[in-house]
Amino acid sequence: MSVTVILPSALRAEAGDEGRLTVAAAGTVGAVLAEIAERWPRLARRIITERGELRRFVNLYVDGDDCRALGREEAKVPDGAEIMILPSVAGG
Repeated sequence: MSVTVILPSALRAEAGDEGRLTVAAAGTVGAVLAEIAERWPRLARRIITERGELRRFVNLYVDGDDCRALGREEAKVPDGAEIMILPSVAGG
């Protein structure tokens, strides 16, 4: 079982310049975030709080659906899913 995590260019440096990561932990968003924290700690610091929760200004989509509408860290992640992580961008 595995899922693909897609990163925007703003986060790729934190994951060894990779735009697509293969993560073995399917099941829930929380499990995927825990594996990211273990394998790519620099990336994790940018997207996950100290409590293992998704940061407020980071958006995560499971097969195109916002994980916040699906149950946040408890959201189901099926085998083969694509997860897209997008930090919010502010400016003026």
